[in-house]
Amino acid sequence: MKTLHITPGDSACGSLRQAIRLADRDEEVLACRDDLSCGPIESNDPSPRAAWWARFYEEAEVVSASFGAFWDRVTTTNDRLVVWFGRHSALELSFLLCWADRLGRRPYDVVDVMGLRLPYTKRDGTSAVTQPVQAVSIVPADALKLLFGRERQFTASEQDDASRQWRRLMAENAPFRVVTPEGLVSAPIDYFDPSLMEQATKEWKRANFVVGSAMGHNDDYMQTGDLMLRARVVALVGEGKLLADGDPWDMRTCRIRLPG
Repeated sequence: MKTLHITPGDSACGSLRQAIRLADRDEEVLACRDDLSCGPIESNDPSPRAAWWARFYEEAEVVSASFGAFWDRVTTTNDRLVVWFGRHSALELSFLLCWADRLGRRPYDVVDVMGLRLPYTKRDGTSAVTQPVQAVSIVPADALKLLFGRERQFTASEQDDASRQWRRLMAENAPFRVVTPEGLVSAPIDYFDPSLMEQATKEWKRANFVVGSAMGHNDDYMQTGDLMLRARVVALVGEGKLLADGDPWDMRTCRIRLPG
């Protein structure tokens, strides 16, 4: 039986494909390109999500076809399925819960990278320590290679619990889903605004610096990507809570600061 590895996102997919090459394995990797930690999730119909994503960067028809093709493939294949995720990543945990709900009692294995620890060099370059991993997307290929053979079956009780969690989140249908010590919870549209405002000052700063600093505000969890934070910067500028020197969608050239 062939093995099909599943990853949440293109970044994780690229790293895992490289790990498979390093391990000299003949296996396929398929990415779910939908970040389910944000946007509408009230149904399994890909059209509303595709239309929502099209507001940011792609045609709705193209996105909808991509999402639909992914779920058609994984729900009909006879391949052995291995799902990779990190439960401290909102994107990856959202995907796992949705996956469990969509796949039902179809058997599959999982690899959770949460317990993996990677070498880390401090900013001053003087020493190396280890830090826990939140997401597959940030694990180098040579480290992912070491996890082959460590997958385990996702049990029926785990499937049921994950499905219940996802159904609750679907019913709430909030703008964001974020990771907490208690698991994945719904969050309002302005959830990340305090972090963005905290990184801004009355001095002009590059917008990409503010966004990047807000992304790293909580080292324990990976809560959202830069696109959603860019969208919130644009919203805050529109509300007059931030001032912009340039187009706030252009993070590289635009500068922002607090009023006053």
